[in-house]
Amino acid sequence: MADIATASGGVESLLCRTFGCDGAVAHKIIAAARARDFDEEAVIVHRGDHIADAFFMVMGQARGVVYSREGALVVAQEYRPGDLFGALGGDGPAEQEADIVAVRKVSSLIIEAAALATIAQRHGEIGLALSRMLMTRLREATVRLYERTALSAQGRVYAELRRLADGDTLSIRPPPIVTDLAVRVGTTRETASRAINALERRGIIERSDGSWTILAPRRLEEAIY
Repeated sequence: MADIATASGGVESLLCRTFGCDGAVAHKIIAAARARDFDEEAVIVHRGDHIADAFFMVMGQARGVVYSREGALVVAQEYRPGDLFGALGGDGPAEQEADIVAVRKVSSLIIEAAALATIAQRHGEIGLALSRMLMTRLREATVRLYERTALSAQGRVYAELRRLADGDTLSIRPPPIVTDLAVRVGTTRETASRAINALERRGIIERSDGSWTILAPRRLEEAIY
């Protein structure tokens, strides 16, 4: 736990930022949890597993993935530090609908969902934060479902670039890996690469080693549809 805290700037501070709680409440969560690391590409949770634990991301990146009938990999959800996945209801083991895979090495806190629910009942800020997380996740899933059905593969690439860009500077830092970008939007690396090259030729984005910058956000928006 000490190593995780040092590397992440403190588990306690991350919990406080995520849940809007004070240090005393964060310590209750830490005391009820156990720390566990997962190597890159490790399957953290398997689809179909019945688990009674919630996983709190401390470091790294993970994603929920499913496979289409054709065998294509579909990204259902992305998880980064401060995100939760697993059983969140506290009413018994929940069947998992997707594989959760570590994209980068993951450090996590694992807490029984029932214990987290008890803490949430006693501290309203935890329950409120959990509700907001679930609402945000539902909105993101709805957007991705719409994009998968309504947009072309090229349009999905452009929509993902728009999401990744910083709202103020319109920069994407660090630049996305094209293969990873393609997986996130459910297309091939070749299609994603052609779409990005087309944007660059048209002067809509500029690429450098350290970042990509959207130069013409309105034209990018128009290209999505």
